[in-house]
Amino acid sequence: MGSQEVIDWQGKNVTVAGLGVSGIPAAKALHGLGAVVTVVNDGDDERSRAQAAELEALGVTVRLGDGATLPEGTELIVTAPGWKPDKPLFAAAAEAGVPVWGDVELAWRLRGRDGREPAPWLAVTGTNGKTTTVQMLASILEAAGLRTAAVGNIGVSLLDAVLGEETYDVLAVELSSYQLHWAPSLRAHSAAVLNLAPDHLDWHGSMEAYAADKGRIYEGNRVACVYNVADKATEDLVREADVEEGCRAIGFTLGTPGPSQLGVVEGILVDRAFVEDRHKNAQELAEVADVNPPAPHNIANALAASALARAFGVPARAVRDGLRAFRPDAHRIAHVADVDQVAYIDDSKATNTHAAQASLAAYESIVWIAGGLAKGATFDELVARSAKRLRGVVLIGADRALIGEALARHAPEVPVVDLDRTDTGAMLAAVREAARLAGPGDTVLLAPACASMDMFANYNKRGDAFAEAVRELGAASA
Repeated sequence: MGSQEVIDWQGKNVTVAGLGVSGIPAAKALHGLGAVVTVVNDGDDERSRAQAAELEALGVTVRLGDGATLPEGTELIVTAPGWKPDKPLFAAAAEAGVPVWGDVELAWRLRGRDGREPAPWLAVTGTNGKTTTVQMLASILEAAGLRTAAVGNIGVSLLDAVLGEETYDVLAVELSSYQLHWAPSLRAHSAAVLNLAPDHLDWHGSMEAYAADKGRIYEGNRVACVYNVADKATEDLVREADVEEGCRAIGFTLGTPGPSQLGVVEGILVDRAFVEDRHKNAQELAEVADVNPPAPHNIANALAASALARAFGVPARAVRDGLRAFRPDAHRIAHVADVDQVAYIDDSKATNTHAAQASLAAYESIVWIAGGLAKGATFDELVARSAKRLRGVVLIGADRALIGEALARHAPEVPVVDLDRTDTGAMLAAVREAARLAGPGDTVLLAPACASMDMFANYNKRGDAFAEAVRELGAASA
């Protein structure tokens, strides 16, 4: 990674924008380095006050309910990734010539402060599949005997990984479009953009701006830019990136791979990128059956993870062993139970249309439980592409009418149950209605295509409610 600018933080006036999972570690880290830290935060609720008290006890200044004005003397802003670029704070910073970094940029700049060679980053972004791919990658790296961790947007602070006692050979880093927006000097060893679909457009302002922020992950890559052959927009981002001499474009595909690609041949994951004479040779990596679960979009995740691991020099055996050892998180196409010859699948994590499309594509005959907060999404394309698989639909949540209208346009023959309730028993009612619509061999699939906050604290709680309702259904039919 080479040497980099060393910043003297002693007495440097730094403003941290936002409390929360990235703001608090950033404030603590900067304070520990000797900076004079002021935290500004929009919210002034009970949780914010408790977090503020913890930081103030260390000597950090916290201003609650005031995220708009730039504290006097600020030399640098470190922002939580969720803060929109159009905030008045950032306009004031631009006018004053104050740079704005995200927590990822801060972590990148702080690597190797102790004199050790910093661990290279293998970075992953995309609209869907990021967390699973990064976890698969970490599992493969571990199987190769490397010291690693899955960090970043996955919920594990990059700052902790960079500044902590533990040393790593390589880091598997999940990055959101928000984080990439605020990380101008990040330069990964290798990186992947898994897919691109409209998401967070309220934050980025346009699809073009969203794609451009995702594409920043390729800037300065040294070894491999991994893209999705089935999603041309990801390859376009590779073409536009300014990379180091010798860095290669590596595609992954669910079909037969060409040279410089990874793909699938007769149920085998194969590598035609990191082999001698890739025009003639291919290396077997694993079987499709080694991928858990072996749904098409998850095989794509496995191929992307394998490509990044191979770019780092990991042997084929470790790819297989790592994929076999991997266990997906809860609420990601999780099989809850079979009741009366019907499979019940919890994919509560499918909080947008792109994720729901991948989930629906994994099953043949589906009773679909959908709905929640649409976040500005439209559902025509999703419904049109999935109509032939739908045996019935149960709609829940605040924006269910938007899905209902798309169903009326593109799948008018599919029976639809519209559940107009948001109480705690709503999910049990939804599961019972789905069971009524389903027959032997069908799959009842919770893939809401919407956020959960209208009815549940988060997608985990929504998935838990579904699983509990399925268990009640099973107990009743036993």
